[in-house]
Amino acid sequence: MTTRTRQERLEFRTTSAVRKLVEQAVRETGGSLTEFAEASLTAAAQRVLADRNRFALDPEALAAWERINARPARELPGVRRLMDRPSPFSE
Repeated sequence: MTTRTRQERLEFRTTSAVRKLVEQAVRETGGSLTEFAEASLTAAAQRVLADRNRFALDPEALAAWERINARPARELPGVRRLMDRPSPFSE
């Protein structure tokens, strides 16, 4: 087992119902509140950041994605007209 030195502190307030729920989960896992909170917060943070940090596809989906991106752009007349109009924000 690797021992890590924790130097940062993270505190937050919660309701007694949430505290009881978390304490029950901690008892079930057999670890400490710190270990449980760190693991849970880390997993939640990784889920939130996953689609912002990386874009992973299996080989079949990657091939489909590459085919889509290799196609020439379509001409969209409505978008072209919009882009050709003068900006209402310019003077």
